[in-house]
Order: sequence, then structure tokens, then C-alpha cells
Amino acid sequence: MNLHQFRFVQEAARRNLNLTETAKALHTSQPGVSKAIIELEEELGIEIFARHGKRLKRITEPGQHVLESIQIILREVSNLRKIGDQYSAQDNGTLSIATTHTQARYVLPMPVAKLREKYPKVNISLHQGAPDQVAKMLLDDTAEIGIATESLSAYEELVTLPCYEWQHVLVLPLDHPLAKKEHLSLEDIASEPIITYHPSFTGRGRIDQAFAAKKLHPRIALEAIDSDVIKTYVRLGLGIGIVAEMAVKDDPIKDLAVRPLGTLLGMNVARVAFKRGAYLRQFVYHFAELLSDRLTAPLITKAMNGHVNDYEL
Repeated sequence: MNLHQFRFVQEAARRNLNLTETAKALHTSQPGVSKAIIELEEELGIEIFARHGKRLKRITEPGQHVLESIQIILREVSNLRKIGDQYSAQDNGTLSIATTHTQARYVLPMPVAKLREKYPKVNISLHQGAPDQVAKMLLDDTAEIGIATESLSAYEELVTLPCYEWQHVLVLPLDHPLAKKEHLSLEDIASEPIITYHPSFTGRGRIDQAFAAKKLHPRIALEAIDSDVIKTYVRLGLGIGIVAEMAVKDDPIKDLAVRPLGTLLGMNVARVAFKRGAYLRQFVYHFAELLSDRLTAPLITKAMNGHVNDYEL
């Protein structure tokens, strides 16, 4: 048995047992993938996949156990490479970060700049996507560290820690009637056309929950993943906007009124995540510490070793 066979089996499971897609992902031929899997099954004396003709139909019960072992083996192979990189070149390499647009645009620039200042030979690879995509990039070893508000804590294969709290804010034209109102209510907001985030981004779930709890049915006039897009359409008069406070905190806007919504919508928690069992290089720890003064290398080490699942902000 060999690592190629392990990778073929793992990728086939990831690609919903589609050997054509598996071969494309691994830059090889479909017959080669099929042959390697069959050879591994013959060597182990079990069927990893149940078949209908030449098609893989499902993972067998012993195949599930084989996959679990393969994941551990390939994870440790990846860790061995990282250990080699760490000690052969302690101050250079590539830090791959998976995050959402809001984090990349408003939160990460300063930590990235500070990391580059301390580790000038470290390259930064920034991958943006929806929160579920961030989680999958960590699981697929595309990224070493992930930052998002939603989804990350739902994956048992990830170690997640709260990073910082934030709230939504209302942005609206300066001459809008609600801009002059001292105490806003959810009923006030629900009566207006709203421009805010797509349901899977930037705390949108909390917004929906707050309205649902009051049995309100707001009219969402436009959904976007980009805070700047939301602000642009508010300026055009399409409605009032709900954005993350990061989008206005360090990027002050003079032509729109801003009202905090934490008391109405509740607080959100941005989380940092790592693949469970992964080996983290020193500059990964340092970057996490730059994200929040609540994150320390010893705390992350304990979490990665299974001793800490969470902590209070």
C-alpha cells in the first residue's frame, strides 16, 4: 500500500464517489484511480466501496474505518512536511488564510501587515469564501487558519476559538426619518426596505432570528456579501442598510448616518479555526495572536491537544 492509493480513496470519498471528478482533482486518469483503489482493497482483503458495475455506489462499513485511518495518516504526513519546513526555514514560507469577504476587507489588513513586518519572508495566501467554504478549505488543507462568524463551530474536525465580538449597525441617509429618531425599534426597521447580507454571510442568521422572535416580517430589498455594495445601494435610495460594525468602524463615512443595533439584534462572535491535529508553525500562532489579545500560543496549543474547546470572551 502507498500514499497515492490513500489519496485516491480519500479524494473519491470527497468527490461523492465520482471517479471522473476524482481523477481531474488529482491530475491523473480515471482507470489509474480505479486500479489503485482495487489494488488497495485486494491488499487489505476488504471492499472499501460497494459497486454497481464499474460505478462506486457507497462506502462500506469497513471502508468507513479505512477512511478514518487514511485521514489520520495523510494528516500526519502533512504535519511531517510542516515540521520540516518549520525547522529548515523558521522565518519563511506561506501562510494560507481562509476567510469571508468582510473579515478580509475590514479585519485582516492590519494583522497581515504586522505579520509581514515580523516575518518579511512569509508570503500570505488569502482565500475568500462563504463560511462553509472556509471550513472546507481548512479540512482540505488549502488553508491553515480560518476566520468567520458562522459555521466553523459546527465541524467536529475543526478546533475553533472565539476571537472577538461585534455588532451590526444600521446605515441610512442623513435625511432619513429614522436617522433623527433617538430610540429605534425592530418594528421601525421592519417597516422599511432593508439592504443587508446574503443569508449565509456576516451574521445574517442573527438578524433573521431577531425579527422572527418579534414575529416581524421585514422586506429584504437586496442581499449582498459585500458591505461596500450595501452602502452603495443605501446611497442610491433603495433602502436602509444593515452591515457589520467593522465596515464603518475604521472606515468612517460622512454621508450616511450610523446607528448601533447590538441591543436589538444581539452580539456576534467571530471565530478562528484550525484543522484538528494539524501542526501549526510559529508564524501561524503569531498571526492568531495578532487577531485578538485573547488568543495566545499556549491557549491554542491546549485547544489543539483537546484540552480547551472554548473560553469566555
